[in-house]
Amino acid sequence: MSEEVPTPGDTRMKRLRNYTWFSLVSLGYLAVIPALQAALDDDLDAAAKVALIASAAAAVVQRVRFINTVLREREPPRGPTAEHMTTFAVAVATWGYGVTVQADPLWWCFLPGIVAGGVVLNTAPGRRIWTTLVLAVGTSVACPVAAQWRQSELEPRITAVLAGLSATFVVVLVLLDVAQVWFWDMVVELDRSRTMAEELAVARERLRFAADLHDIQGHHLQAIMLKGELTERLIGRDDDAAKAQAAELTELARTALTDTRRVVHGYRGTTLHNEITNAVEILSAAGIDTEVHGESHTVPPPLQSLFGALVREGTTNILRHSQATRCRLTLESDGTTVHVRLVNDGVTPQDSRPGSGIESLRERFTALGGDVYARVVGAGDDTTFELGGHAPTRR
Repeated sequence: MSEEVPTPGDTRMKRLRNYTWFSLVSLGYLAVIPALQAALDDDLDAAAKVALIASAAAAVVQRVRFINTVLREREPPRGPTAEHMTTFAVAVATWGYGVTVQADPLWWCFLPGIVAGGVVLNTAPGRRIWTTLVLAVGTSVACPVAAQWRQSELEPRITAVLAGLSATFVVVLVLLDVAQVWFWDMVVELDRSRTMAEELAVARERLRFAADLHDIQGHHLQAIMLKGELTERLIGRDDDAAKAQAAELTELARTALTDTRRVVHGYRGTTLHNEITNAVEILSAAGIDTEVHGESHTVPPPLQSLFGALVREGTTNILRHSQATRCRLTLESDGTTVHVRLVNDGVTPQDSRPGSGIESLRERFTALGGDVYARVVGAGDDTTFELGGHAPTRR
């Protein structure tokens, strides 16, 4: 069984997904600060420290779980579920407990916001605003309620500030999380649309070719069938007429073969201008910025298909074997020799090993007195891959 090789597009999507995941999960570091504060607080007994640190760790773990669910599930979220609300309730209770037992409970007001982002991401889009408001209000109410059980009384002004900050952090962290996931969803949708556009372009070309082939062969095959039936009837009755029909049958078959070859040649043998246009469109659809320097009409007609094959092979290699973001196509002619080369970044180790396509191109160029080269240029971040060919305008 052959192993499926990931395409550069798949690799880019995986990297973007990992970046999105890391960006969302990294906000959990806000729970580390109050946990460390509690661990270093000499005024807290061991039970209080364990309860606070365990709650902070549980909040981070649950946030990671909720985010994984959002990024991996294909169906839209339908929450919040009982698990989501229970987790948030524990985070709010921990925030309230921090207000009760800690002299400076400011850092604990981040904890509900850390969990709230994961809860809202797992909520149906139409209910996210109301869910966010409910979570923010519940978080703000926890502060003045918990302040009543403090050993040292908090000033009403400080209590109001803490309540407002805790609600604000819930809203801000939710907005940050939703914005990150929205960006991820848009990129996934754009990538899906690009893939569909490429598939549709291939399907349209296949349909065009099938229609041309049907129009050509359908007429000839019907005529061949009728001639064949007529020949069968004439055999034994009028052998001379049968021979004449058989000769026409042979000529019809020969004409059908010639017309079919013309259709295939027209399908494969496009102009250099069309090959360059198709290459730019395909590379642009793959997110690769492509520049073209030079004019295709400077290439003599006998060399158009040859250099068109070079452009087609280079485009295929860029899409299959690189992670390119930029490509430059250059056409040069000094009146005696034509040079065409493609240069792209995003070089991978496979680029340094010419494949069978490049070897086949080299044979075709050599037959016309030219040559093809493929090489890696530069080092580090400036490394590029160059595929070029040259051929004389006259031999």
